[in-house]
Amino acid sequence: MPVYPCSHVPNVIVPPSSAGCEECLALGDSWVHLRLCVHCGHVGCCDSSKNRHATRHFHATGHAVVASLEPDEDWMWCYAHGSQVG
Repeated sequence: MPVYPCSHVPNVIVPPSSAGCEECLALGDSWVHLRLCVHCGHVGCCDSSKNRHATRHFHATGHAVVASLEPDEDWMWCYAHGSQVG
């Protein structure tokens, strides 16, 4: 397992619980890019999407780290630190 320079990255990264933004799917809405909450598996839309569900999830839960679910992207973001992780 890689070691990340952020204390917010959990020891176990939870797999996605959905194939799309959970809230947008429920609303029948669209998104731009998807982000995975590595703490619980929630899939939300990015800040370029009008609903910004990934950031809303962070504010509601305190789950600080998301990973990109976009093809060919392998990075994580820590909302608490406001910086990219790994």
